Amino acid sequence: MDTNNAITALAALAQEHRLAAFRLLATTGDTGMAAGELARQIGIPHNTMSSHLATLSNAGLIRATRDGRSMIYRIVPEEMRDLLGFLTDDCCQGRPELCGLSPATKGDCC
Repeated sequence: MDTNNAITALAALAQEHRLAAFRLLATTGDTGMAAGELARQIGIPHNTMSSHLATLSNAGLIRATRDGRSMIYRIVPEEMRDLLGFLTDDCCQGRPELCGLSPATKGDCC
């Protein structure tokens, strides 16, 4: 991941409801969740949720598929891994265990 992509992803996550939506989607795995259910669980209007989901999608962190009349959103695990890797690449001079990270955290998450 390059710096510009990391900045875009971090900016997308730097809002309370978008971060909550991303974290909630991370718990659903491949199942994903409909936009309306996300809005209900987070407690915001559907049109506001749609705007937040568009921001996360434009950053490449989530993607949507149509299921009948619903849009089902899922995280993009490889993008999350790339972002985490970008943030920890140089942690403690390449020794993540010194920073409290296991070496598996860098590349084997999700």
